[in-house]
Amino acid sequence: MNITIVGTGYVGLVTGTTLAELGNSVYCVDIDEKKVEGMKSGVVPIYEPNLEEMFLRNIQSERLFFTTNLKEALDKSEVIYLALPTPPGEDGSADLSYVLKVANDIGEMMTEYKVIVNKSTVPVGTADKVREAISSKTDIPFDVVSNPEFLREGFAVEDSMNPSRVVVGASSDKAKDIMAKIYQPFTNTGIPIIFMDEKSSELTKYAANSFLAVKITFMNEIANYCEKVGADVDKVRLGMGSDDRIGHRFLFPGIGYGGSCFPKDVKALIKSGKQEDFNFQILEATENVNTTQKVILVSEIEKYFDGNLAGKKIALWGLAFKANTDDIREASSLDNIALLLKKGAKIVAYDTIAETNVQKILGDSIQYAKGMYDALEDADALLIATEWPEFKNPNFELMAKRMKNKVIFDGRNMYPLEIPEQNGFYYKSIGRKTILK
Repeated sequence: MNITIVGTGYVGLVTGTTLAELGNSVYCVDIDEKKVEGMKSGVVPIYEPNLEEMFLRNIQSERLFFTTNLKEALDKSEVIYLALPTPPGEDGSADLSYVLKVANDIGEMMTEYKVIVNKSTVPVGTADKVREAISSKTDIPFDVVSNPEFLREGFAVEDSMNPSRVVVGASSDKAKDIMAKIYQPFTNTGIPIIFMDEKSSELTKYAANSFLAVKITFMNEIANYCEKVGADVDKVRLGMGSDDRIGHRFLFPGIGYGGSCFPKDVKALIKSGKQEDFNFQILEATENVNTTQKVILVSEIEKYFDGNLAGKKIALWGLAFKANTDDIREASSLDNIALLLKKGAKIVAYDTIAETNVQKILGDSIQYAKGMYDALEDADALLIATEWPEFKNPNFELMAKRMKNKVIFDGRNMYPLEIPEQNGFYYKSIGRKTILK
């Protein structure tokens, strides 16, 4: 089947590459000419494990194409996926201007039946708005479908090729048949495709992400309580997760959630609720707790240095919001950097994958180290903000030689407590006892 993907951001590029891998001819459209030329030359514009191999394979197999010409791609395809940004506005609502602009363009350009697939995360009722935008420009028949993605950054290729389910919101039998054909390679292997109405499909994505944000935040609350009463959150987490009604996933405490999905989707669902005179009280609490949790270790760092961080050199391991991605949107590292700089500290950060994206925002307000141990040179303390694998088993002897003080503030609970204790480090993590050197 010929398929067009409008937007080559994280969702669009992974979706387009996956659909090409399933044997379709996929035309990816983006307005950024430089980006399009780079992709034509085999340059993957985002970091995602295992994506480049699949990307290059499908370009070489002539199943994956890139263009800035929407009309050209539209004419070649029966199915058009909208994978466009829906950034939060100042009031938290999702900005649909990109989606509706392209919908208008499609209405003006289309010459025959198309299925328009909303892949972007959008509020309930967006399919109706897209339908209205297109129908205001044409009398040619078309269908609008909601098909939310459930990709985890860092595992997107795995998730896209082996999804737990495919959710499709469609009211047209013709559109359902076309979507079933696209995803037949999945359903043939037992992966379910769940058909529902468009509004339920749109809400499913928001509900899923918001629930996971609540789960993470609840565990962070438990972790903070553990410190008050002398319990160990790692043991509590294992005990809770062993209940199959709860499960082990998303029970790891830390310095809050970030990224392109959870913060944005929680805000958007809260705002959508208010528009219907409904208050998502649990989500409002989740958002408030997460804001505080992201910088919870700064007060601990300040306390360790007797309330004075002026001139203190803090080494920071990790800038991405999570491991295995270069995404820094809503990253806890940025909140910590901002607050530490405000208090007079100096920051030397290490994250080779996300460094470039941070430099675009922070410039030379912080320093960037070439290696994880280089960041530690004469550091007064180390703050760990991202759980990159290379941080999991460091050389503590080398760390001790490089650092001015053997002090670690671990926002991701990277080490069993006995490891820093055996190496003579002061070690403060989340929801566990503090190791005093």
